[in-house]
Amino acid sequence: MALNIFNTLSRSVQEFVPLDPSGQRVGMYCCGPTVYDFGHIGNFRTFVFADLVRRYLEFRGFTVRHVMNITDVEDKIIRRVRETGQTLRDYTGQYEKEFFKDLGELLCLRPHDTPRATEHIAGIIALIEKLLARGVAYQTGDGSIYFSIEKYRGCGCQYGRLVKLNFEEMRAGERVSSDEYDKESLADFALWKARVPDDGAVFWPSPWGEGRPGWHIECSAMSMAILGESFDLHLGGEDLAFPHHEDEIAQSEGATGKPFAKYWMHAAHLLVEGKKMSKSLGNFFTLRDLLAKGFTGREVRQLLLSSHYRETFNFTMEGLEGARTALARLDECLAKLRELAGSTTGVPEAKLVGDFTAALDHDLNVAAGWGTVFEWVRETNRLMASGQFTAQQAAAALAAWQKIDAVFGLGAKAEAGVPPELLALLDERQAARKAKDFKRSDAIRDELKIKGWVIEDTPKGARLKRV
Repeated sequence: MALNIFNTLSRSVQEFVPLDPSGQRVGMYCCGPTVYDFGHIGNFRTFVFADLVRRYLEFRGFTVRHVMNITDVEDKIIRRVRETGQTLRDYTGQYEKEFFKDLGELLCLRPHDTPRATEHIAGIIALIEKLLARGVAYQTGDGSIYFSIEKYRGCGCQYGRLVKLNFEEMRAGERVSSDEYDKESLADFALWKARVPDDGAVFWPSPWGEGRPGWHIECSAMSMAILGESFDLHLGGEDLAFPHHEDEIAQSEGATGKPFAKYWMHAAHLLVEGKKMSKSLGNFFTLRDLLAKGFTGREVRQLLLSSHYRETFNFTMEGLEGARTALARLDECLAKLRELAGSTTGVPEAKLVGDFTAALDHDLNVAAGWGTVFEWVRETNRLMASGQFTAQQAAAALAAWQKIDAVFGLGAKAEAGVPPELLALLDERQAARKAKDFKRSDAIRDELKIKGWVIEDTPKGARLKRV
């Protein structure tokens, strides 16, 4: 069976076939963070989704080059630089560092390339020069350069590839210098913004005078510089489909005359407690907010991977508790398998891997994938409890989970060491049982339970397990 994904460009599910003639190499670009503040949980749904896509492509045997840009110059950043008095690099560098720290907490693989917009100014200028030469961009009196939607469409090109646009109802003929604009407008957008006093020291020289790039042109220049004028897969949140990704297609294909990205995948919006995330509603969470509440990055990741990427996802504290419970159930099963397998090794159990692959081949259906995993956990626990599982079977089951976890990326549970004083209590209980002092033995058991630990009897003796 082949991998099939929903391509926003065709608005249909299609078989994934790379541009590479050998069918092996995949170029994948994901719109990265704008480093003006800490990332919030809505941002990280997109980045965990991108990590899932990369991991599954690699699971299916593709060789992926994963590119994720760092937007380190745009309107909000310049405003913050002006307000703080910091240099552009000092200001953005602190949030870039925190972003990658958060990405690590969520167990995401580091992209192979993380270009910064400010490192690609020469390429951005060269791309704008191509658009001017092809007649789909124009210069205004202040030295700014704009992309012309009318001239682009006049060349026979289609604007509105990712979203259906009603050109009669949209406000046409506008020109916007802002990086983000009203999505009801059909606007010529800025490719190069002439320097103004509020920009302070944030500017670069260009053939049109001092200034800085617009947001949309940055992604086109960076993606094509690393992956080529045409590449396989472009990812992002659905809020970027229009105008950002639509403008990327227009300016990229307007400059090269070649198809830009073959496949587009968009992650749906994330709601928090059923509402749009907002600081005024008190439901705005960064990852560090959730860690401070006692949750782990692993638990947040599991929750973010629990539903289909094209479904609007409702993020709740109850959901995080559910992720904690689900992981505990999985971890307990894996611990029993490791104990049973001992030093035995085995080849991955074919049925589990096959069922999981069939689920994710259908547009990365992680919900079905998890259903497969937890049905396997239930049946495995039943067989182990009845003594029907051998060490060889346990080793095969563990090998299968390791293949699947290469996709889910959850890793092993971080085991907190049992405090020495509790180990001493466990030893005391064992001594009390041996002396047939069951009253003392039961009292120690109850004391350990109050402290959050239960005693688990295993073939290798009694051990403590956190509740």
